Formats: sequence, C-alpha cells, structure tokens
Amino acid sequence: MEVTKLNNFFGAEIREIDLANLTDENVDDIKQLWLTHKVLVLRNQVLTLEEHINFSRRFGDLEVHPFGNIHPEHPEVLVLETGGETGKQSYSATDWHSDVTYREKPPMGSILRGKVIPPVGGDTCFADAAEAYNRLDPEIQIIVDELSAIHDWNKMTSQGKNPLRDNTLDEMRKTFPLMSHPVIRTHPETRERAIFTNNFFTSHIDGVNEEESEYLLRKLAEAIRDPSIQIRVRWDETTVVMWDNRSVQHTGTDDFLPAHRRMERTAIAGDRPF
Repeated sequence: MEVTKLNNFFGAEIREIDLANLTDENVDDIKQLWLTHKVLVLRNQVLTLEEHINFSRRFGDLEVHPFGNIHPEHPEVLVLETGGETGKQSYSATDWHSDVTYREKPPMGSILRGKVIPPVGGDTCFADAAEAYNRLDPEIQIIVDELSAIHDWNKMTSQGKNPLRDNTLDEMRKTFPLMSHPVIRTHPETRERAIFTNNFFTSHIDGVNEEESEYLLRKLAEAIRDPSIQIRVRWDETTVVMWDNRSVQHTGTDDFLPAHRRMERTAIAGDRPF
C-alpha cells in the first residue's frame, strides 16, 4: 500500500491496494489511516456497486438517506446525479457541511465513488474542522466550547426551488424533529475537538440571542473556509473517497454543468455527538 499525504494537516492518497479483495489486516490498516488522515483518496479502484457496499460494511452498519435519490435496488446507496440528460441543471451541494447533521446520530463517515465524471470540474473539497477549531480566536473558543446548536433539515429544503408545503412539512417534522448537537464536537476515538455547525443544516445556536448566534455561526463558517486547511479532490471513474464526518466538512463545486456527473455514496452509522 502506497500512502501520500495531501497536505500538512490531513488527507492522504492511497494506491497499490484493491478494495474488492481486502484481508482483515488491510481493513485494520485502512481504519488506522482513516483516523490519522480523516480523508482517504483511493485511486485505481474498479468496483461493482456490490463491492462498494461490501467494502463500506467493513467499517460499520450502513444508513439509508432519509430524503435523497436512493438507488432502486440498493437503498443504502445514495445517488448524486446532475447535468447531462437528467433534466437537473442545478447543483445544490455547494456549501461547507457535514452529512445529515439533522439526525440524532449523524453518520460517522461517508464513502463516495465516481461513476460518471465530467471532463472538467465537479471536484470535491474538504476542510479540516479540527484544525479550524484550533485556529479560532481563544475568546471565541471559550464562548462556543459549551454551546449547542439546532440542526434543521428544512433549512436547506426551504432555500431550494421547491420548498415543502405546510402539511408535508408537519409530517416530516414528526419523523425528523429539530435536533440539538454541540457546536464543537469531540471525536469519540481521537478526542480531537472540531467545529460541527454548518450552513446547510444549522439554524441557530441555543442559549444566545439571534445577533450573537449569527455572529458566532459566521465566525465558525469563516474558520472552515480557510484555504490553508483544505484539500481538493479531482475525480475519475476509478476513484473512491472516504471521509470522517466527525472531523471534516466538505463541499462540491458547481463548475461542470451542463455536463453529466453521477456519484454513488454510502454512509456509515455513527453515534450521537458529544
């Protein structure tokens, strides 16, 4: 296995390993590399959908996404597809976030592979949310360390072109109520502290007034947007990327339309943040 660091903080590219034919020792090595580097970019992987699923299951139980475009034969696979002949000519995942933070137990990690890659654009960027926390002004750190924030799946939905009608919203609220998570979460294995608010799903910070909540969320978002703690992954059809949702945030780029882009993602079940 060949491992190359992608920057001084996090991220590694892995070559010379076949994800479809792993030994238990290989899996243990990948688990440790994942904890160490947070984002692993695995090149030259020719996988079937079933092999993608089987590889993902080596790291835990798989979740079914509550709202997304689910694969018709494999509900644990989320299909992310835009452009081409799909009829969808807008790309929504263009702000920094961690996946599905509006759930009581957000996924601990996600594993994404490229299926149809546009000739240019369509990259995925990652930010080290732990290093972003480390770089916060100490006075801001002291304020946010013990605060919680409300995560609301409807924040992203209401900003889209097709917001839910009131009756649908009420029904969905019963299944997915507002969820409170720490503003700064502690990684259960590495014990690193990381920013866990995001512009997609965090509606406000609890226990402070609206003005202070907006101010703190803006400061946290600015810390995530620092280019010096980011990496950018260029895709091809043989690339698999796995990231730790507990310690990094990510965003896509919408610079590929009207070209076709199709990705398939699994998500590994996690614990309630603390």
